[in-house]
Amino acid sequence: MSVHELKRPPIADTAEWQVRAPRALEQLQHWAQVSPLQPALRHKRHGQWFVWRWIDVLRDVERLADGLRQQGFTEDSRLALSGVFEPNLLLLALAARHIGAELLTLPDNLDPEALHKTLWRSRPTHAFVQGRQTQQLWINQGQPLLNFAELLGPVDPAQRLNRWNQDAQLWSEEGTQWQHGLTVLLEQWLSSGQSLAFPESPGSASRDRREVAPSGLLLSVERLQLLAAEIESRLAPNGTWRRRLCDWAIAHPEKGLQRLIKNRVRRLLGFHNLHFIWQATRISDAQPEPTWLAEFKRDIA
Repeated sequence: MSVHELKRPPIADTAEWQVRAPRALEQLQHWAQVSPLQPALRHKRHGQWFVWRWIDVLRDVERLADGLRQQGFTEDSRLALSGVFEPNLLLLALAARHIGAELLTLPDNLDPEALHKTLWRSRPTHAFVQGRQTQQLWINQGQPLLNFAELLGPVDPAQRLNRWNQDAQLWSEEGTQWQHGLTVLLEQWLSSGQSLAFPESPGSASRDRREVAPSGLLLSVERLQLLAAEIESRLAPNGTWRRRLCDWAIAHPEKGLQRLIKNRVRRLLGFHNLHFIWQATRISDAQPEPTWLAEFKRDIA
C-alpha cells in the first residue's frame, strides 16, 4: 500500500495521545554499544520465539527511519500508532523519534464515530494500525496506513530465532488502549536495559507468560484486574481446604512448608521469577488487589 503525505493541519490537539520519550534514542544507542549481542526484544510468532538483540533493534530503527523518509516522513510529521504492543510497533515508534517527528498512540477499539472525532482532533499525517477490522475503519476515514514490511525491507527470519535463556526480562500484554502505556514501556525498557517480551496474541498471553516466567510485569490498572481474575480462576475455590492452605502459605511464608507451598503456586501462575509489577496509580473505584500480587506491587505514576 502506498503512503502519501497529508497536508499538516495548522492546529492539532494531540496532548491526550502524545508519547513522551525524549531520551529513547540516546538510551537505545547506549545499549547497542555496551550490550550489542544481548536480547532486547522477544516476541512469539507462529509458535516460535524470536529475538532482537540491541544491535538488531538499532539497525532496524535506522532502516525504518530511511523507509519513512522515502515516504515523505519528516520532523514535521505526526505518526499515530494503534494496536497491541509488540516489536514492530516499538521499532516504528523509535524510528519516528529518530527523525524527530511527533508520536501518538490511539486506542484500537474506537467505533467509527469516535475514531472520526479522534482523527479530526489529532490530525496524524501517517499511521500504523494493526488488525484487519481496525485497518479498514481507518481506511474508511481516509487515513493512509504504513506498511511495516515495505518500510523495513527484506530480513531473514532465521536470524531472529531465539536461543532461549532465562535472564531478567520485562513482560507486556497491553496495547494502545492503555493511555500513555507506550511511554511507560519505552521508559522502563530503555532505562533498565532488560529484554522486553510480548505474547503471540492476547488470547495466548496467559500461556506465553507462564512460558517466559518474566522478572517484571508492566501493567495498566485494567490489566491488573484481568490478571487478578485469572489468578482467582486458577486457585482452588474459596472455602475449600486447598484454598485455605494456599491462603495460609501466602500469609505466613517464613516457615519451610508454607514457603514450599507458596513457591509451587507461584510456579503454577508463572511468577517464580517475578520480582516486581509496574502499575500506574490506582483509581479510586478499583477492586482490591489480589493477595498473590500484593508482594510484587509498586506504584510509580
